[in-house]
Amino acid sequence: MKSRLSWRILASVLFVSLLVITACGKKEATVTPEPAPAPPASPIQPAPNTTSPSTAIADTVPALPAPTPADSSLTGHDLNELNQSIPLAPIFFNYDSAEMTTAAQSKLANNAEVMRNNLTWIVTIEGHCDERGTAEYNLALSERRALAARNYLVALGIPVNRLRTVSYGEEFPFDPGNDEAAWAQNRRAHFVVTAQ
Repeated sequence: MKSRLSWRILASVLFVSLLVITACGKKEATVTPEPAPAPPASPIQPAPNTTSPSTAIADTVPALPAPTPADSSLTGHDLNELNQSIPLAPIFFNYDSAEMTTAAQSKLANNAEVMRNNLTWIVTIEGHCDERGTAEYNLALSERRALAARNYLVALGIPVNRLRTVSYGEEFPFDPGNDEAAWAQNRRAHFVVTAQ
């Protein structure tokens, strides 16, 4: 009985060894990678939203016109020289407000067009305040102004990754005067080309 069991174990071990040797001798099958999926189709842009996007990015984004070549008068310049030519107009706000005025919306539409003509520009939007109010309050208000300008540009079709924001509060006034005319110039969002 013992010898019969030994032969069965020996036969099983030989059979398993034969299977292992046979399996190792076979060539591995080549795996053909699946083709990469096709890129998604370009989404259709919805019609422009007629509501003011001053507090948040609008739900719809207007269709972009076909890109035009970069404005040759604005390319190839040193950034300081470029910004001194003021290619992007500042916008101004009412006292203690981050709401867009009609004039600000018009200037932002022009700025968006300039940015569409200069597709490599990265722009920093600086938020500013006049000297009235606490430093903390003015920093928060100037941040809301910079974000309102950015959100409006995004609603006009400028990619958000081309826009940066910074809040300066009352630190860098346009006009150092101490009257309403000076304060009106200091309540602004200022646009600086930081990369081209």
